[in-house]
Amino acid sequence: MTIRPIRRTLAAVAAVLALTPAAQADTLADALVGAYNTSGLLEQNRAVLRAADEDVAQAVSALRPVLSWSADITRDFGTSRGSNSLGAVARSASNTASVGLVAELTLYDFGQNRLAIDGAKVAVLATRQGLVSIEQQILLRAVTAFFEVRRATETVALRQNNLRLITQELRAAQDRFEVGEVTRTDVSLAEARLAQARANLAAAQGELRAAQEEYRVATGRTPGPLSQPSRVPDLPPDRNSAVAIALRGHPDLLQAQHLVRVAELSIARAEAAMKPTISLTGRLGVTEDFDNDSFSHGGSIGIESTGPIYQGGRLSSLVRQAMANRDEQRGNLHVVRLTIEQNVTNALIQLNVARASEDANADQVRAADVAFRGIREEATLGARTTLDVLNAEQELLDARAALISANVDEFIAAYRVLATMGRLTARDLGLNVQRYDPAAYYNLVKDAPAVSQQGQQLNRVLRALGKE
Repeated sequence: MTIRPIRRTLAAVAAVLALTPAAQADTLADALVGAYNTSGLLEQNRAVLRAADEDVAQAVSALRPVLSWSADITRDFGTSRGSNSLGAVARSASNTASVGLVAELTLYDFGQNRLAIDGAKVAVLATRQGLVSIEQQILLRAVTAFFEVRRATETVALRQNNLRLITQELRAAQDRFEVGEVTRTDVSLAEARLAQARANLAAAQGELRAAQEEYRVATGRTPGPLSQPSRVPDLPPDRNSAVAIALRGHPDLLQAQHLVRVAELSIARAEAAMKPTISLTGRLGVTEDFDNDSFSHGGSIGIESTGPIYQGGRLSSLVRQAMANRDEQRGNLHVVRLTIEQNVTNALIQLNVARASEDANADQVRAADVAFRGIREEATLGARTTLDVLNAEQELLDARAALISANVDEFIAAYRVLATMGRLTARDLGLNVQRYDPAAYYNLVKDAPAVSQQGQQLNRVLRALGKE
């Protein structure tokens, strides 16, 4: 596959576009930048990634000491009568306050917490690839919206030109009818084609408005004049090269690989949960009696070990479930790989079809244009009917419309090839944007900061993201 300049064979469309100053036209890069900067779907999935980053922080916190406190104020009261009180009723009341501090630290758990940290980290990598996949979807939608506006704009210009031509043909038919060269039938045929041309123009204008709305939603910009790119993006020379690139770096495949690793770590963690845990515990407590001077101060420190004996088969079930989830992710990896290969192949087929159609339609336009001019000239000499002229003009219109669509389809298919290869990203396209750094937030939270200078930096990051 090679880079090819875009052929502009439609003189009428080119004349319309030539009236638009180039400095005022939006480029495809402008559309892609707008999509990247304004997409709510991208922002949503960036938040999903930040939530996954926090899973790492929470897993890390399990290896640290856990400090907790408790406090209570208690009033005990009661009424009693005993045999030794000669039937007298005795009332009692006391007020005490207690404060306690408890510290716990896991010393050894056969790797449960370490496995949880590793699993959370790999899950972050999978979520990052999911974000890249969403980015590709957003940019491909912007590409499609851009070229659909181009298609609709050129189709409207073509329909307008067609309306002018049929109007001229109607006038010519009316003039020839007045001098007796044609019948009323010829005039009616021209009138019918004129009505059809007006309906087609209205439909094309409606499609243009719909395409402009899609462009606004996809890019966050109101479409004005759009500048046609000079060439399609550079692509690998053959299918095998494109598939090889996709299988090395497509975000969907990388995400599936990470998810397999997460599932494998989950099995090891489920097996470790069946083993004991050794912890260091410390307690400190103070109790004061408000009614007298009595008090008690004390504490304890010790090492304790806990482990399951029997939980009704729950732990074994969790291990089997983790294994089933691993098998599911392995199957998904196989499906994703095949899907990527198929998508690359289909995108290349669409591209080749569009290019072949463009070449054929360009030849058809040239031939139909010559035929139309010849038939119209023959009609002025009485050798052709009005219907012959209208049919020739319709064939020329259809050929021009097909050429416009083939040209648009070529561009969309080329960018779809990039997407199936995993190369339709802001970085690969070299977009002039401030790219989102997925590691910035992760680096601030991976060590589970609480109140620290790092925590203050995290607050600044959140404010910069507009989330606080």
